[in-house]
Amino acid sequence: MATLGRLSRTTLVVESRLAETFARHGLDAPSFDVLATLLRSGAPYRIAPLELAREAMISTSAVAQRLNKLESRGFVTREANPDDGRGTLVSLTGTGKDLIETALPDHLETERAITAVLSTDEQALLGMLLQRISTAASSRQPPTR
Repeated sequence: MATLGRLSRTTLVVESRLAETFARHGLDAPSFDVLATLLRSGAPYRIAPLELAREAMISTSAVAQRLNKLESRGFVTREANPDDGRGTLVSLTGTGKDLIETALPDHLETERAITAVLSTDEQALLGMLLQRISTAASSRQPPTR
C-alpha cells in the first residue's frame, strides 16, 4: 500500500507541476501532447488522426476532441488526405508551431527539475520499474513472484 500510495501522490504532484508549466503557455496536457506529437513528426508537421492517436497513445475519439479545441484556437488545421479520399490530415499551423517550440523547452526544464534529485542510473532504473508496474497493472493476469 505504501508503494502505490507514494506513486499516486507523486503522480498528482508531477501532474500539477507540469500543468503549471502548460498553463503559462495557455495549454493543458492533452493539447501539449498533440502539438508535441505533430512537431515530432517533422516537416511538414502533418499526420493522419489515426497515426496521431497511436503516437499519443489515446483513442481516436479523444483525438477528435483535442483537434476540435486546437483547431478553434488556430493551432492546427485539418484537410483532405490526398492519398485517402475518406481520410484527413492534421497540420500544425505556424502559430501552433511557434507555441509548441516556446512551451517545449519550459516543459523539458520542469521535467529536469523534477527528476534532478535522481542520478542518470536511478532515472533509468525508475523508468524500468515503473514500466514493469504499468505492464503488470494493465494485464489482468494473477500476480506472480
